[in-house]
Order: sequence, then structure tokens, then C-alpha cells
Amino acid sequence: MANPVLSRAFDSKDTQTAQPPVIDTGDTMTMGSVVRQTGFLFLLLLGGAVFGWTQSSVESFGLIFWGPLLAALVILIVTVVRPQWARFTAPLYAVVEGVLVGAISKIYSQLWDGIVLQAVMATLAVFVAMLFLYANRIIKVTERLRSTIVVATAGVFLFYLVSIVLSLFGVGIPFIWDGGPLSIGLSLLIVGIAAFNLLLDFDLIERGVNERAPGWMSWFAAFGLMVTVVWLYLEILRLLALTRD
Repeated sequence: MANPVLSRAFDSKDTQTAQPPVIDTGDTMTMGSVVRQTGFLFLLLLGGAVFGWTQSSVESFGLIFWGPLLAALVILIVTVVRPQWARFTAPLYAVVEGVLVGAISKIYSQLWDGIVLQAVMATLAVFVAMLFLYANRIIKVTERLRSTIVVATAGVFLFYLVSIVLSLFGVGIPFIWDGGPLSIGLSLLIVGIAAFNLLLDFDLIERGVNERAPGWMSWFAAFGLMVTVVWLYLEILRLLALTRD
């Protein structure tokens, strides 16, 4: 999800021509601005998660799940279509997504004790590992790798979309949640795809900084990175649940 989004903004004509860098005012994308805005978005995400956690229960999960989910999808689409608005839509998305993540995490914690902390620690470990691999050029982001990850990511979300549509008609895909070897293997594969998306995020941020992209790209880059990290966390949470089953 995150990297096709970032690719669209970075490679678009708007990024290069609509808002050229203004060196005198510092209106350009910098690593410092990306770090600050990413930190700010995650603080908002955490605040929303606390609210979602405290308000969620097995009985009320449907009410607190579908509203934030639909709102997050709308804000996501708006941000993709108008990335220049990211300084306004990204904070709003962080809060709404935080509520959703908090609600989901609360249900998981009630079913499997300690699983949320394990998922958070695993997500941080994967993030640090992928950053290390990227910074030291142990894994280089080539055009071939980039296209492979984008296609794999699109395949994952198409798979999830089909499973959701089938569930609306009462048709379930048994190996998604049965806890068997196929289910765990598929979940592990998706976690790997989400982790490799981080490499594309790092690459696009570095390219944006080096090419002095417009200042609004800092917000959009932070938004894309947040989307990837949240996705990675939820997939790790699901993987841990499957292994416990």
C-alpha cells in the first residue's frame, strides 16, 4: 500500500513542476523534516490507539471497527489523489487509523495474553533490521526489486479484497485463519512483503531528499512510512495469533 502511494507522488509531474523547491525559505523535503513529521504522526497514532483500546470490547468491536475503517479508506484515497494535502490529511488519518489499530489490538490481547507487546517488539525489530540493510546497501533497491515488491503488494491486497467480498456472501477461505502450516506460511510471506515495502519507503525518501522535492513531500513520505509500519504490525499480530493456535 505505502510504496505505490509514495511512487505516485514522487514520480508525478506535480512533484517536479507544480511546487518547485524554494531554497531561500527551506521549502524543500529534508531528512530532518521527514523524521519530525513521522514522529508527530506516530504520536497521533498512539493517541488514537489508546482511545480505541479503551473503548473497544468484544461486544462493541463492530461499532468501533467499521466507522474508523471506512473513514481511513476515504482519507487514504484523498491523500493518494491529492498528495499535496498530506500535511492536513496525514494527521487526520493517523488518528483514525490509531483508533482502528487500538480496537484490533484490544481484541487480540483479550484472546492471546501478551501478544500485542510481542507484535510491537517484533515490528520494531523488523524496522531496525530493514533500515540497517538499506543504510549499509546490503540490499539495494533496484528497478527489478522495486517492481517485484509493488506487484507482490498489489497481489496481497487483491487477495484480501477477494476474501472480504467472499465473506460478505458467507464464503470463507479456510487456510487464512485455521492456524495450519499453509496459513502460517502465507502469513509469513505477507509479513516479508510488508517488511520489504520498508526498503521502498527508505529509497523514495532518500530520492526525495537528494532531488530536493517540495516540502509537502515530507508529510506524504511520513504518511507512506506510517501506512507501511501499521500494515507490518497488523500482519505480525496475525502471524503470532496463528502460531499460538
